[in-house]
Amino acid sequence: MRFRMIASIAVPLLAVLALAGPGLLTAAKDYSLTPKIKRGLQIAPVKLNLRGKNRRLVGLGSYLVNSQAECVSCHTHPEFVAGHNPYLGERPARLNTANYLAGGEAFGPFVTTNLTPDANGNPGGLTYAVFLERIRTGQTPAHPQFGPFIQVMPWPSYREMSDQELRAIYEYLRAIPHAEPGASAAHRKARS
Repeated sequence: MRFRMIASIAVPLLAVLALAGPGLLTAAKDYSLTPKIKRGLQIAPVKLNLRGKNRRLVGLGSYLVNSQAECVSCHTHPEFVAGHNPYLGERPARLNTANYLAGGEAFGPFVTTNLTPDANGNPGGLTYAVFLERIRTGQTPAHPQFGPFIQVMPWPSYREMSDQELRAIYEYLRAIPHAEPGASAAHRKARS
């Protein structure tokens, strides 16, 4: 009796799946085919270390970092390779991957943070809990003379991101290679 009941459900379901073709089964299993995740993996400008990381979150994080949140424009210095700056009409545009997200851009007395993984694999040396707290509250000990809040980064907007989006950004930052800032300290000071 139980076998007949299972068969009466399973046979029509298998027939529908067979008619739909293998793409339906693959798409149902492979979440990385969602457009933002797929695009994020395509546009990552550096080689990603996916070992031990959630590929879906890395892809979504790349999409957010590289196409939505403008992290690169402040945290990569200089942002573009010489002769490839699209703001100057130079083609083709080419990001500075040697210093990708390594910080070092001066905004007055503030210098952007290195977001690449440290020796422990923590982006900017931050655990996920600290990263999340800084994005949600905007508080940092980095510039006590200006108060407890991050002054340059648009954290009031970023804090509205979902937990999944912020986790994806953190996971992506864990997957990028470590880099160092491109400009010397003297150059940064001269610009401020």
